Amino acid sequence: MKALEVENVSYTYEGDEEQILALDDVSFSVEEGEFVVLCGGNGSGKSTLSKLLNGLLVPDKGKVKVFGKDTATEDNQEIYDIRSSVGMVFQNPDNQMVASIIEDDVAFGPENLGVKREEIEERITWALDAVKMSEYRKKSPVKLSGGQKQRVAIAGILAMKPKVLVCDESTAMLDPEGRKEVMQTLRSLNENEGITIIHVTHHMEECVNATKAVVLKDGKLVFDGTPADLFKDYEFVKSCYLEFPILQYVAYLLRNKGIDLPDITSNEQLAEELCRYRSNI
Repeated sequence: MKALEVENVSYTYEGDEEQILALDDVSFSVEEGEFVVLCGGNGSGKSTLSKLLNGLLVPDKGKVKVFGKDTATEDNQEIYDIRSSVGMVFQNPDNQMVASIIEDDVAFGPENLGVKREEIEERITWALDAVKMSEYRKKSPVKLSGGQKQRVAIAGILAMKPKVLVCDESTAMLDPEGRKEVMQTLRSLNENEGITIIHVTHHMEECVNATKAVVLKDGKLVFDGTPADLFKDYEFVKSCYLEFPILQYVAYLLRNKGIDLPDITSNEQLAEELCRYRSNI
């Protein structure tokens, strides 16, 4: 089933002196259960697109559908269903925290949905277990690392039981260890909980293990396919103001030297392939 459908979508901002076309005739779809990385350089339109995916913004032209429901609907029940289905996690976790105790912060969303207290307790336990933060349940978020805070922010959204999780540059402010923690959490939610993930980023190494990559450039969709196919074209990636991951760049250079390599997703795999190649010389 299609979780998200973006059909010929355009969106324009009102600038100080002129209109700014942020998205220009963008179309793609996301199947339920996919892990999609939405990438592009600064000003590509990816953050605007992420806000269109649950109706925070409505397109000027075209349609965005969430499980078949048009985000431009004026039906209050459908708006509720759309926003309940798609949870948003933003760049700065501090801006999403509303309580001084972690379990209270995670409870905030379901409380506002009118969920019964007994079920809220179950959701808190499940959400914190899912992001591996259960031991911090009774603690304050003040002394947490950036990665831990972002995982708590994700737990707060998970407690509202969304089917789709949209993470808008949620690793941008984190150090490498924090980014690793968050990406492991997102992969686990996708693989173990079946949650559809839309991860918005300009860090291309976060794209490697996704099921799909969607690339924007200057408001236009320029790629919709597998990460493996994306990383076959170094010049194209550079033209989108993105950086090749080091591992994929090394594999790209080796292929250009005539070494036949499969799609590479880890250092260990590359080492094994090079050992195999050397033994066959």
